[in-house]
Amino acid sequence: MRLISCLTHIQPQAEHRIAERIATRAIVLNGEQILLLYTRRYNDYSLPGGGVDDGEALTEALLRELREETGAQQISILAEFGRVDEYRPWYRNDIDVMFMRSYCYLCQITGELGTPQLEDYEQANGMQVQWVNIFEAIAHNQAVMASNAESTGLSIIRETLLLETIARECLTGCVL
Repeated sequence: MRLISCLTHIQPQAEHRIAERIATRAIVLNGEQILLLYTRRYNDYSLPGGGVDDGEALTEALLRELREETGAQQISILAEFGRVDEYRPWYRNDIDVMFMRSYCYLCQITGELGTPQLEDYEQANGMQVQWVNIFEAIAHNQAVMASNAESTGLSIIRETLLLETIARECLTGCVL
């Protein structure tokens, strides 16, 4: 899968303990509307998706995460879109750096969204699925990043980069 970007929030050093996390992200478009997760705690928009479990195929993880976070049941994976690699500071389990690789896929959902099955921390963070105009989501995330709020996390950088890439590539010639 093509590399969209490699984000380096921390430069790994020889003495760092590095862990790897693989994730998938779903891109579901309907014209300029995109299916996103709004998280109240961070005041940001992100693509649905999450971590790949041990022994789980990327596409299996993508479908599982999309069902859990959106309640969608009739999902088709249309195509690979690209991946983003990240080096992030990490402060858990004696790990200094998290190398995260996010695989993104264009998807289609048929029918209505069901009831999401969010994890406890997702519910506590106020996560909710929404159809949003992609350009409004980009502007919103950019404003949050510009505000330098203490609650702003690093994920918003990846998510905004992905939204900008999707808008540029899929709304100016990508056929779904």
